[in-house]
Parts: sequence; C-alpha cells; structure tokens
Amino acid sequence: MSLVIDTLRTSTITEELSDAEVQIIGGLFEVQDYKSGEKIVQPGDRQADNLYILAHGDIEVRIASGHEESTIHVLKPGDLAGIITFVGGAASDISATLYAVGKTKVLSMARAEFEKLINSHPMIVYKVMRGVVRNVHGVVRRVNSQSAELSNYIYRTHGRY
Repeated sequence: MSLVIDTLRTSTITEELSDAEVQIIGGLFEVQDYKSGEKIVQPGDRQADNLYILAHGDIEVRIASGHEESTIHVLKPGDLAGIITFVGGAASDISATLYAVGKTKVLSMARAEFEKLINSHPMIVYKVMRGVVRNVHGVVRRVNSQSAELSNYIYRTHGRY
C-alpha cells in the first residue's frame, strides 16, 4: 500500500485531499507490473475506463502513423493516462497505445470502483475530478506551447531559428 500512497501523493488528483482521504482512494487502486516493451493500454481494450497513474518507470505514448507507430510523449511517475474514457468518453476515442519502458509499475483504478464513492464520499470525488481537470489543463498548455514552437520553427518567426 505504501507504493500506492506514495504515487498518489505525486499526482495532481490528490493535491486537495487529506491523508485520510488519500487512504480511502488508495484502496481503489491495483498495482500492475509490466516488462519493457509490454503494452499497457491499446485501442479496443476492455478495461478502457480505468484511470492509470505511473508509479515507477516510464511509459511511451504512441500513435499509429501510416504503417508505423510514433512516440508522441513519454509519461513520468505521477502522470495520468486513460483520462478520456475514465471521465466517460467512448472507447472508440482511444487512438494511442501505451508501452512500458523498462520495468514499470502502474496504478489502475476502474471507473466503477471510483463511482462507488459518489454517495459515501462526494467531496473526495469532487476533489479528485478537480485534480483530473488540472492534469488535462497542464497537458493542453504543454501541447499548445509545443505547437507554437513548431510553428515558429516552420515559419521562422520571432527570430529564434
């Protein structure tokens, strides 16, 4: 359980939670071990509504590009994955495959388990979902920054290239 709690404390989803609340949500996560190169999640998976938090190692996020896969991002400990389907998006919206880089440990929480807290601990659900939104906002800011930098490079604007 120590790995779960330590990992949760590095994630945006627990920033507003007390120690007691982290213990409650920590009981909903399972630890999964992966070998280097092993697929963690791919389009069409049955467990597509799980929220994943990287505990140890790295995860490559790859998308299909023609007949090959291209790495678009590498997740670090504390990062979230599976957000779209966890919050209710369709499994058909999944376009990326997650691969373990080296020995990797991932926390996994099924949406159905999390939803059990709605009646008994609504404030935990609210605070966790605020953390998920903060995480998504961080991803959008990073992608927007990268897009602007790429545009500057392509069009040679702002005298930086």
